[in-house]
Formats: sequence, structure tokens, C-alpha cells
Amino acid sequence: MPDYKSLNDLVTQVRRDILRMVHKVNSGHPGGSLGCTEFLVALYNEIMELNKDFDMNGKGEDLFFLSNGHISPVLYSVLARKGFFPIKELNSFRLINSRLQGHPTTHEGLPGIRIASGSLGQGLSVAIGAAISKKLNQEKNNVFVLMGDGELQEGQNWEAIMFAAGKKVDNLIATIDLNGKQIDGKTDDVMPMGDISLKFKSFNWEVIELKEGNNLKKIIETLKIAKKKTGNGKPIVIIMHTEMGNGVDFMMHTHAWHGKAPNDELLTKALNQNPETIGDY
Repeated sequence: MPDYKSLNDLVTQVRRDILRMVHKVNSGHPGGSLGCTEFLVALYNEIMELNKDFDMNGKGEDLFFLSNGHISPVLYSVLARKGFFPIKELNSFRLINSRLQGHPTTHEGLPGIRIASGSLGQGLSVAIGAAISKKLNQEKNNVFVLMGDGELQEGQNWEAIMFAAGKKVDNLIATIDLNGKQIDGKTDDVMPMGDISLKFKSFNWEVIELKEGNNLKKIIETLKIAKKKTGNGKPIVIIMHTEMGNGVDFMMHTHAWHGKAPNDELLTKALNQNPETIGDY
């Protein structure tokens, strides 16, 4: 049984990390990061099977790829809090020569990062390749990938979606962060995508709807269901409904904080809504 008190405390601390990181350099993407905090905390602390030591091959363990790389603050925080690298290194976010660039990179060798994901629309293709590699190596582990809903406007995704189903890549679990917002406004205003669930079903994917994408219990339950559906000849997608900026009242229900850092006053307001639970860096 998951320790939901500890997990929720960690969620709160990760929110604080995100806010403080982007505030320090007056740069970054807090909105989507906050919206996916519960998901990544659940994934890394309750769902994925991980080796004790990180290496790029990832043999004998589950793999995760962040396709919407601009929400790097949440991934960096979750990785640091999981012990992949020192928590104090979060202080170097977006600084010159830092291993924690605004979009994840691989050339500095940051543990937990296997691909550079700045350009949207590429993560699913990489995840499919990794999943096929595991099948060829007769590994039983799964490959997870997180994508943004606005990212689905990139055509490469639909080639990958078609390929994954056609080749029966059934050790792949993709999650779509469906918050209905992107940098220029509502996704329906920028480029309407219709019924995303129906689209995936028509491409012969196993589709799971997660209506409460900011509810830790529901996320864990849904991810466990997804894992049980692997190995049945179809790739799996979780359509996860989230709120951009979740946990900070003035960042929610708007796209305005997609890529904007809070000033001193707003940082204090946001941190007061998320009291320290574990310890800041």
C-alpha cells in the first residue's frame, strides 16, 4: 500500500523546487511542471522498476523519456529527490555550464537523462526504439514516455503512433498531459485536435482515460492498470487530464504561466500555499 502521506509531502516539496528554480533565474516553465508533479512523483516512487545505479543502457530496468522537455524543472526535482544526483545541484538550473539546462541534454552526463528533449514531437519515437530494443533483448521491463497535448500537433507523433501499433510495441506506456493549454493559449484555439482518445483508438492503441490527473491515488491506480495491460499486442496510452499550474492558485486555469517565472512577491505567495515538508535545497 503506498504511503500517501509521504508521497503528498514529496509532491509539495517538488512544487517548491520548481517555483524556486524558475524564480532564481527568471526563466523556465512552471505551468506544465506543476501540472505533472503528481504523475512523476508517482511514476518514480511507486511504479517504475529502477536499478540502483544509473547507466545509459538501462538494461534490466524500466525506462522513462520526457518528450515535452520544457517541463524539465519537475523532472530534475523528482530525480534529485530520488537520489539520482545531489539535491543542491537544483541550484544550478539554467546556469551556464550547468548539467541542468532549460531543456534536458545528455552531453554533461546528468544521471536520469537519456535523451535531449528540446524539440517537441520526438520523444515517442525514441521511446518506441527503446521498447523494441528491450523486446529484442528479451527484457520484461516497460518503457514510459510523457508527452504534452499541444505536442501532438507535431506530425512526427502520428507516424510514431501508427508504427507502434503496427509493430505491436506492447511494452510501451505513453501518457498525454491533457491540460488543454499551450504557450499561445488554449490548444483548441491554436490547433484543435478533436477527440484524442478516439484518435488513438482508431490507430489501434489501448486507451485508458485518467480524469483526475492531479490525484496521486488515481494516478497510481491507473499506471498499475496500464502495466497489467502490457504484453497484449497493443501499445498503451493514458489520456491524463491535468490542470496547468496545479497547486498555485494564480497559475491555474490559464496558459499565462506556461513559460513565465514568478517575481519575488508571487514566489512568496506560491510557497506559502505549499509549506515546506521535506527540506529546500
